Formats: sequence, structure tokens, C-alpha cells
Amino acid sequence: MKKFSELKVGDEFYSTCSISKKELEDYLKFSRVKNVLLDDPTKKNNLVSGRAILSRMEGEFTRLDQIYGNLLIYVGSDGDSEWNNRSTRFVKPLLADELLKIKFTISAKEDVDDENGKIAIDYEGTKQNDDLVVVSKKNWYRIKKEPPKNQ
Repeated sequence: MKKFSELKVGDEFYSTCSISKKELEDYLKFSRVKNVLLDDPTKKNNLVSGRAILSRMEGEFTRLDQIYGNLLIYVGSDGDSEWNNRSTRFVKPLLADELLKIKFTISAKEDVDDENGKIAIDYEGTKQNDDLVVVSKKNWYRIKKEPPKNQ
């Protein structure tokens, strides 16, 4: 685990994952998303919703060896000024069980007070063949400058 002081703008971290059909079904049941693209009973639809992708990406971020153990909480997205301050773009669909390669980049870092800082993380997800699936910019996390003593 890296401390806040060790994290630098431009640092990149990587992970891979997939979302199984069962995980997708569980997510849709939990979130209560109602969408004809996702609910069509006549098709074996394996299209993963954008929010499910982002949720998994955030989960993968919190499990990184460099991050896990820090006290952090998601506090919002500022977006990108080049995108009219929108934060996320879904470029290609992702299907259940497809591999998602994720790159996390620290795009900003700020002091908040003596105990806390903030880091902005840009997410980029690509398929096995390197087709870009999603880009999400300026996902802000509040992070304790010193991790808990028991970590």
C-alpha cells in the first residue's frame, strides 16, 4: 500500500477482470435497472450495463495492492472540460465474460487538511483485443494521509 505522500500525478496502476452472466444478473436485480436492452426475455442478452462496468472498475481500484489498506471514499466526479465536464464515455459494448483490461491513472492530487487529501483517478477499460470500452475521468477519492495503524 502506498501512502498519500507516495502517490503522484501520472502514476498508473493496472488490473483485469470480467463480469460473469450471474454477476450481471445479480447486479441488475440489486440495482433494479429496467432497460429493454438488458431485459429482453426473448434474447440471451449478455450486454453489461455501463454502471455495472464502472462499479466493477471501482471495486478493482480499491483492491489494488497500492491502494488497499488506505481509508478512502468516493466523493464525486468533476469530468473533463474537453467533454463539457462530462466524466464518462462508453465507446464500445462489453458482454458478460469478456475480459476487461483496466488502467487507473492519478490525474490530480490535492491536500484537504492535515489528515486528508484527495486524488482524482481516470479509468480506462479495454477489451482483450485492445478495443476501447470506457473512459471515465476525474473520479475523486478522499484519502487519509496516514493509513490506520493496524494495516
